[in-house]
Amino acid sequence: MTQNKSRQLSEQEIIRRDNLQKICEMGIDPYPPEQYPVTHHAARIKEQFKDEEADRWQDVCLAGRLMTRRIMGKASFAELQDSTGRIQIYVARDEICPGENKDLYNLLFKKYLDLGDIIGVRGHVFRTRMGEITIHVKELKLLSKSLRPLPVVKVDAEGKVHDAFTDPEQRYRMRYVDLIVNPHVRDIFVKRTRIIQSMRRFFDARGWLEVETPVLQPIHGGAAARPFKTWHNALDIPLYLRIANELYLKRLIVGGYEGVYEIGKMFRNEGMDRTHNPEFTSMELYVAWKDYNWMMEMVEQLLETIAREVTGDTRVQIGEHVIDFKAPYRRLPMFEAIEEYAGIDISGMDEAALRKVAKDLGIEVDDTMGKGKLIDEIFGETVEPHLIQPTFITDYPIEMTPLAKKHRSKPGLVERFELFVNRKEIANAYTELNDPIDQRERFEEQLRLARRGDEEAMALDEDFLRALEFGMPPTSGLGIGIDRLTMLLTNQDSIQEVIFFPQMKPERRPGDEEE
Repeated sequence: MTQNKSRQLSEQEIIRRDNLQKICEMGIDPYPPEQYPVTHHAARIKEQFKDEEADRWQDVCLAGRLMTRRIMGKASFAELQDSTGRIQIYVARDEICPGENKDLYNLLFKKYLDLGDIIGVRGHVFRTRMGEITIHVKELKLLSKSLRPLPVVKVDAEGKVHDAFTDPEQRYRMRYVDLIVNPHVRDIFVKRTRIIQSMRRFFDARGWLEVETPVLQPIHGGAAARPFKTWHNALDIPLYLRIANELYLKRLIVGGYEGVYEIGKMFRNEGMDRTHNPEFTSMELYVAWKDYNWMMEMVEQLLETIAREVTGDTRVQIGEHVIDFKAPYRRLPMFEAIEEYAGIDISGMDEAALRKVAKDLGIEVDDTMGKGKLIDEIFGETVEPHLIQPTFITDYPIEMTPLAKKHRSKPGLVERFELFVNRKEIANAYTELNDPIDQRERFEEQLRLARRGDEEAMALDEDFLRALEFGMPPTSGLGIGIDRLTMLLTNQDSIQEVIFFPQMKPERRPGDEEE
């Protein structure tokens, strides 16, 4: 355990607290309770202002952070940053503090206001001789005093940036600061929201129902993953944070809905890296009367639509590659993919032979791995690095997919696909297994794997089997990782860049001690 001692204030923080005290002594509330009547935003003014229409812009009211300031005697220029961007403001002493109130300007604006303080301004818009659209301030009000200094980004005469707030650990821990000083980060999350909105519009237009299913579940099911475990005191039972919502959504198809989807958080108690966070956002969709062939075509339409609506084009720059989301995408069966990229035909191999192939490829294996895990490891090592353009990997071994229907023409395989883009899996889909007897046998095989020590093996869900026994229509299901899709469409190579508050180790502060 750690014991956090009182934090020692920096010199800048001491100055700011002193300024706060001085402002209070002037009779000014540094955190006023009343609402502020914002009428305009920086981006709209800069986009729409025209000199010949200046009469339209005689009374505007904005609020935001004071980001820069140039004191020039009786007048000053500053930059105000609101949620849409920055705009220059011009503050003249004799206009905001006429007559005997001129000391208010000298003390407040010139001395006691600090960069990062949140202020409101009212005035008219004009263009300076240098061509800068500017707010000529008639009224100024302090709305919130900032007690910590923002990181100051310095640019030298040669255009080189110094002291930028770029350290990933600090940025992720203090995302609120990251969003203030790195405007491009805000753009990433705006696009993330637009991706989800575009997806919802696409589904809603087809009449599919958005639903909510339990996050706390008595049985962790729907995926092969290690769960987070908790305890319900009133019921005196263990519960699990969901690793997937698949089994609940299929229950709704049994209940008579033709198409249902859910966008929400999933939780997997596993490792963290550049493409994995223990808490992530997933979309799952289930549509009756369909199969995985139909689903592939639907996914192509969906991603082409999202790419156009979010980026304006189907072609997206991702690292050194230009990825084209325009349909159709390549379809490649899993065994054929391994043979194409590794030169090995594993289609008829048993567990011992697969284990030898994995070891020959330098893949670390252990006794808990069955055929499915071994094939998955071989595929990941030999094929995934080559999948740059959108590619459907199809027809998986039955051992890898306990919830998918057996292939209609290929014994030992199931009707499943995963979509890979830029070496990452972003979608997973099946023709869903609706035979309750076959499903029970698959669950029982998962229990055997669990007894061998596989912590990711699925549990047997008796209520889900009961639902299937009432009859589930032929159905196709799909899961898409929202975080990874956002990474692709915003050209980010780390999942932490597209999650507001990614999971991190506890922060160690100066003065913390081990007990």
